[in-house]
Amino acid sequence: MLPKERLQIISQIVKDENKVYVAKLSNKFNVSEETIRRDLEKLEAQGILIRSHGGAILNYEKMIKDKPFYSMVKKNIENEKYIAEKVLDFIKVGSTIVANSDSITLEALKLIKNRNDVTVITNSIMVLQELSQSKLNIISTGGNVNSKSLSFEGSITQNTIKKYNVDIALIDCQGMDISKGILDSNEAEVEIKRTMIKQADKVILLVENTKFDKTSLVKLFDYKDIHCIVTDKKPREEWMNLLESHNIEIIY
Repeated sequence: MLPKERLQIISQIVKDENKVYVAKLSNKFNVSEETIRRDLEKLEAQGILIRSHGGAILNYEKMIKDKPFYSMVKKNIENEKYIAEKVLDFIKVGSTIVANSDSITLEALKLIKNRNDVTVITNSIMVLQELSQSKLNIISTGGNVNSKSLSFEGSITQNTIKKYNVDIALIDCQGMDISKGILDSNEAEVEIKRTMIKQADKVILLVENTKFDKTSLVKLFDYKDIHCIVTDKKPREEWMNLLESHNIEIIY
């Protein structure tokens, strides 16, 4: 195997597993540990990983900086901040929260970053990066890295979430259809969100008004699965009637 090919494989392994070990890579490729260390040095120089004792970890910060979605100013940031502020009333002293990897949930958590009485379980790499120095007690789910959504997913992520019973689940969606229900675009993300709501006493859906009457690929949940919707504009009357019929609190 050419050194270039080995580097490509190591790069993919660290992206999939979040970390690598020198000894394991040495055995895998049948090369010396010194050769692997030189490989890791090259990948560190490229910003792919950060070397640690006995191996290396994925460079999350580089992933975030390279992500166009987060590097540019979002047009709807004011709507998201408005929604985030409306969530604060639900976060009581000692609250435990499970939060998915959407930017709206990040905005909500930013508003409570100086609180040391709140515990947050999340699969969001952005939350880990931006709030690592906050007073919040943040628990990372770990798991396989989805570089597109900058989140953890897979069985490890789900099993970690299942360990905790929480007060609140903060969840987003990609679309809402009156007949089809609450929708999302990524099946792996859907599985994580479904696991999150099962562990929460109160499920709060954070949704911009543009998501109403919008379809998406995968059904996320039914209206009976959520307790509250926080949005930035009053939904039209048909929506209000539907949500009220399901005893869903509507905050706008």
